[in-house]
Order: sequence, then structure tokens, then C-alpha cells
Amino acid sequence: MELGELKVTRYETTDAVATITLDRPERLNAWTGRMNTEYRSLLARAAADRAVRVIVVTGAGRGFCAGADTRALEGHVERGGYDPGTGPGLDRPGYGVRPEFDAEFAYHFGIPKPILAAVNGPAAGVGFALACYCDLRFAAAGAKLTTAHGRLGLPAEFGLSWLLPRLVGLTRAADLLLSSRVVLAEEAAEIGLVNEVTPATELTPTVNAYARRLATEISPASLAATKLQLYTDFHRDVATSARDAEERLRIMMQGADFAEGVAALSARRPPRFDDPVGLPEPPGSP
Repeated sequence: MELGELKVTRYETTDAVATITLDRPERLNAWTGRMNTEYRSLLARAAADRAVRVIVVTGAGRGFCAGADTRALEGHVERGGYDPGTGPGLDRPGYGVRPEFDAEFAYHFGIPKPILAAVNGPAAGVGFALACYCDLRFAAAGAKLTTAHGRLGLPAEFGLSWLLPRLVGLTRAADLLLSSRVVLAEEAAEIGLVNEVTPATELTPTVNAYARRLATEISPASLAATKLQLYTDFHRDVATSARDAEERLRIMMQGADFAEGVAALSARRPPRFDDPVGLPEPPGSP
């Protein structure tokens, strides 16, 4: 859908990396219907842009996303029910890939590009869920994460009761979901919820460097296929996974990315995978 002016998000692309920034810093980037609408639109834009190979999601100011806006929550109480605050024509990025992905936040699994969360500050409720549905999570030291729903008298939201056990194991997921306790980034890294913790000043360059490495060194066809395998295999048995991998291998070995990868390995140079117009050459390229 056409949004016009962005009001609560920002979007920029650099070196094949698109960065989506939640931009309500005065409210710790609390989630609203407008933010949901803009976020989906920007994610759809990044997914469709052939020059974008990796997507980074972060928050402006000192927060990632502190959960649903309290004013919106008060409105839900007054109405006696949930109102998403979104209008018609909401973008559906990632939909149509697999039926299992066609739901709120699960649609991230259908985006054929890696999505990295740069958790620069508090991530609670919907913000916590958003970070969990990204493919990789990097966090600033001391950042606070919490499921939050228990303190609001709500059930586990957005499929977290399905996803969290697959990220951190059943026992740890039960702790996070039942207690709604605050977990610091350091503990989140210890239990495998966060990939890396850095000082706050180093978070952005660390995430950007990782994203740039994926964008320039890894085949985009491989990234798309591998991501789809990861989340498809959540729903099936190992034998089916192995047979599917064998068929993908047969097809992809006939592709240009495989030929380029082998040529680069033999020549001892960085690979140049089907560079779209405007994509910079990898560092050290001849």
C-alpha cells in the first residue's frame, strides 16, 4: 500500500543493507497501528528490492520497542476488545510462501532475506516478539527483554508459545513466558536468545558489519534457500528435510551462484554473486 510520509519509522539502504528504524523515541518506540502499517510496508519494500540483500531492524533513541503503546492498551480496555488500529490494504510481506507463515509476525519467515534485530534498548511484549521473529538478534549490553503479557492478564502472544521453545528450549521458554520476568541481554545471550551482546556504542557497527558480510560474501540464492529450509523444517520430520535438501542441491548446482562460488574458490578471490545494478563490489575485488 502507499503510505505517503513516514511518521513513526525510518528507512535507509547502504551497501545492499536496508535498515528499518522504529521511530517514536519519546515513547521508547511503543507499537501502534500506524507503526505496524509502516513496518509492514517497509519490509515489503526491502523484500522486493533486488539491490537489498539483508534487512536490519532497530529502534531510535534508547529503546528497541517497549511494547504496545499504553494509550492503545487503554483504548482496548474501553472498547472491551482488541483493535489493531490498522486500515484496509495492509501490506502482507512474506505471505503466500507457506500457509504456516501466513500470520502476524510469522510472515518474517517468508521473507527471502536475512532479518537482523539490533536490540538497542528495552524490548517488551510486541517488541520482544518482533525481535524473536528476526533471524538473528544482537543486543546492547544491559538491554532489557520481557514477554510482558502476564502482567497484563493476557495469554502468550504472536505464537511465542510455539517459537520460544524452538529458540531456547522448553524449560527456559516456560520460565520466560510464565514469569514475564525481565531478562538482561547478557542472560539472553547465555540461553541462546541473543546471538551477541556488545557495548551500546558498538551495536550498530557490529550489526552493520555482520549484515555487510552476508550481503557481499554469501550467495543471495543460498541465503533465500537456507532461510526457507530453516523455518520450513520447523514443521516437518528429518527425512523429509533431508530429501528436500537433496533436491534443492540438485537444482542449485545448476545455477550461476554455484558456478561463481566454485570459480571464486579456485581463483582465491571474493565471490561476486549476480550483482544487481548499483551494488558495490566486495572489498578487495580486482
